[in-house]
Amino acid sequence: MNSPITSLKALEGRRVVVTGHTGFKGGWTCLWLKQLGAEIVGVALPPKDDRDFFNAVGVDTFVDHRIGDIRRPDEFAKIVDDVDADLLIHMAAQPLVRLSYETPVDTYLTNVVGTAVVLEAARKMKSLKAAIVVTSDKCYENNEWVWGYRESDPMGGADPYSSSKGCTELVASAYRRSFFSEPGGPRLASVRAGNVFGGGDWSADRLIPDIMKAAIADESVTIRNPASIRPWQHVLEPVWGYLLLASKLLEGEERFAEGWNFGPDPDGVADVGTLAGHVKTAWGGKPEFVFGEAKRGPHEAEVLRLDSTKAKTRLGWNPLLSVGDAVALTVEWYKAKAAGDVDMAELSAAQIERYVDLIQNHAGT
Repeated sequence: MNSPITSLKALEGRRVVVTGHTGFKGGWTCLWLKQLGAEIVGVALPPKDDRDFFNAVGVDTFVDHRIGDIRRPDEFAKIVDDVDADLLIHMAAQPLVRLSYETPVDTYLTNVVGTAVVLEAARKMKSLKAAIVVTSDKCYENNEWVWGYRESDPMGGADPYSSSKGCTELVASAYRRSFFSEPGGPRLASVRAGNVFGGGDWSADRLIPDIMKAAIADESVTIRNPASIRPWQHVLEPVWGYLLLASKLLEGEERFAEGWNFGPDPDGVADVGTLAGHVKTAWGGKPEFVFGEAKRGPHEAEVLRLDSTKAKTRLGWNPLLSVGDAVALTVEWYKAKAAGDVDMAELSAAQIERYVDLIQNHAGT
């Protein structure tokens, strides 16, 4: 049997649309697609921070970079009117729980209506063979179970963000059954990852970016809800799953047009305080922490785990980085960026290459 990494050759020379390419996860996805030889069109809002992955790596130098708003159907349709892609990866989203309490309507417009807008545009691409909608582990109705959520569990959410992601999954499911099920036609899958971190994320109210900002500025940082349990993973882990799934769909394997979890192994599930301690150690003892009260602020789930057995058994995907290794890669990126004299495109590409080596070694090739 071929190594799973061999499947990624299906992406070579493919025309790929990535929405949200100015974001953290979208930027890493585009860089890996570039290394695989894909032709990429990116559509997103402008990047929010001059320091972020998009600018640090120069994503606009190897992507057909287009600014557009998925909340505006006519605008988005015009932006991609000349694009006939083989693959669509929809990543554009409002990604923050706490922000969703401040802007609930905009969160639903972006995550739910925006997904329908993107899929409508995708339907008009005559060469389209596959589409992947990226949602979140928070799409599941969270009962604070100690075991991981499986793809068959119900969608839901107590906060606007989580609810919007559950709704996004329902939109993707409806489009899959209504418009992406014709014999020989394009196929649609959805993907859910855990709490993703890695180099180039400067979002507010996210644990790793907040710690990195404080460490660079030599300031203290407040850690909210240190006892909350999350499935932590480096960004390359789920992106590897997304690209592997995309390859299967491009090769015409219709049975993979479903929902998929790409979460960490049990040792990647840890409370917020423990992960923060790993990051502080990797940085060299910085920054100092101030622990906030566990229940301060709007509601956020306390326990959340994913069950990725399906991806492991049917796709041959596996998470490969320990929490320590994932943190080390992340701290390496931020320290290099802070130094100011490192080619961040080269460093980021090298991190992908090292991860590919792990895939190959795991497969025994």
